Amino acid sequence: MAGSTLAIRARLGAWGVRVLQTRGFGSDSSESMDAGSGSIREAGGAFGKREKAEEDRYFREKTKEQLSALKKHHEDEIEHHKEEIERLQKQIERHKKKMKSLRSHD
Repeated sequence: MAGSTLAIRARLGAWGVRVLQTRGFGSDSSESMDAGSGSIREAGGAFGKREKAEEDRYFREKTKEQLSALKKHHEDEIEHHKEEIERLQKQIERHKKKMKSLRSHD
């Protein structure tokens, strides 16, 4: 089991290991510690500051990506509505021409 736990930890990195530990996965029964105790961030120091900075950078980047996607979505929606307005205006003009031709037949 220890080998598979190490393989999982290597794949997930520090963040994934913390998630697994807080959910009760990946910890041996001999490691009966409070959830999150002993984490680098709680210990403070340079590693804790670095981890916090990396997490902050990650979430800023994710937020930036989400805002960019939202902006793109709204731009696409605006373009779609402009095209729809243009299509409807053409239909209105077509109907007006038909009505005009019907009036001339009266």
